[in-house]
Amino acid sequence: MIDLHTHTLLSDGELLPSELVRRAEVKGYKAIGITDHCDRSNIDFIVPRIVKVAKALSLYWKNIKVIPGVELTHVPLEEIAPLIKYARGEGAKIIVVHGETLSEPVLPGTNRMAIESGADILAHPGNISEEDAMRAAKNGVHLEITTRKNHSASNKHVAEMARKTGAKLILNTDTHKPEDITTKADAERVLGDAGLSQPEIEEVFRNSEIFAQRP
Repeated sequence: MIDLHTHTLLSDGELLPSELVRRAEVKGYKAIGITDHCDRSNIDFIVPRIVKVAKALSLYWKNIKVIPGVELTHVPLEEIAPLIKYARGEGAKIIVVHGETLSEPVLPGTNRMAIESGADILAHPGNISEEDAMRAAKNGVHLEITTRKNHSASNKHVAEMARKTGAKLILNTDTHKPEDITTKADAERVLGDAGLSQPEIEEVFRNSEIFAQRP
């Protein structure tokens, strides 16, 4: 299992990064991304701390790869591109943008701006348009299928848009608390519920593996 979208108490999660990673390791995870919520108010605080702890944990714990990242959340559209650039410059390896989920009042246009600005993952993108899914396919932006209940209502739609356009799908948990850390079997069930065939499910897991192998 590989999960590229999680949160710790550095933002609104319940666990220290070390505990999150240890619990994921026990569940059989091979790689985990720590991507705490950021905007301009805290990105200079969050990124160096995640980079620091990811480096330390990866040094001592060999059975799980820890990848530092951020999730840009509810930021003005004009801030998305410069914050992505800043986070990458400070060592973030995963740039997630909080997409236009059905359960929160995310600014319209966030999906498209994230795709055009070079995000790696568009999290829970809600009723993403076919046009924006095509942009994601062209730009290599992964669309997220999520196990998180309050964001998963649009999983089937996201899967359908990806199938139509060739956009790459990725599965993440958006973990905030211990019980959010899932198993691969549960992840497969969520992907199946989204309407994906077994070959498509296997491709989603391959997409995560390929991403996690990036330097």
